[in-house]
Amino acid sequence: MKLSVVIPAHNEEGSIRETLSTLVETLQRESISYEIVMVDDGSSDKTDLEVQYFASRDAGVKLVRNVGRNGFGMAVRAGLENCTGDAVAVMMADRSDSPEDLVKYYRKLDEGYDCVFGSRFCRGGKVIDYPIHKLVINRLANWFVQSLFGIRCNDITNAFKCYRREAIEGMQPLISPHFNLTVEMPLKAIVRGFSYAVIPITWTNRKTGMSKLKLKEMGSRYLFIVLYLWLEKILSRGDYRRPAESLPEVRAQSRHV
Repeated sequence: MKLSVVIPAHNEEGSIRETLSTLVETLQRESISYEIVMVDDGSSDKTDLEVQYFASRDAGVKLVRNVGRNGFGMAVRAGLENCTGDAVAVMMADRSDSPEDLVKYYRKLDEGYDCVFGSRFCRGGKVIDYPIHKLVINRLANWFVQSLFGIRCNDITNAFKCYRREAIEGMQPLISPHFNLTVEMPLKAIVRGFSYAVIPITWTNRKTGMSKLKLKEMGSRYLFIVLYLWLEKILSRGDYRRPAESLPEVRAQSRHV
């Protein structure tokens, strides 16, 4: 199973080389077939040059430029259009996500699940240097989403997730241009009947650069996409219910027949 890792980047010159080197080292050590699609989202620094330097030495790394409208969601969507893997993970460029957790995602996906979501706030999960005001807002927002949809994942707003190609195709069309894409993708996958597992992960605050997420600007956008998908869930009347053979237990059995 080939793994595509989509990484949107805007002015990440200070961290991008280490992000790529640790990711490549981990994937090669674990013998995972990979491609890393780094999407430059209108950077004004040397982010693209750093990626080009790395890509010239590793055929599994490629640079994609988001030449249209900028924004986290638009950059991820550009990456999805340019990846070829059987599985797709979205990771951050600031080294906040762990390559070791990515390997866990991949192994879990190989058990037959359509999606794997990480939680920083379940048993075994961990956050390092999380700003307290963001933590409070995060927990309230995730409690709201979890209650509204009745889902098991208590960290749905985290961007770092992994999907089978079929799940990516099944959640189209994606419409979020900003960070609300982090909520649109998993909720669409769940509403449209794809199976998912939740595992504990570790998140570490960035050491260089500035966070691109502006909570004040994003509140209404998150609320819009959550209510939009809640209406889809209510009004679809089971139209997206998956057949039995798509369940992970059935898939696992079929591989051993």
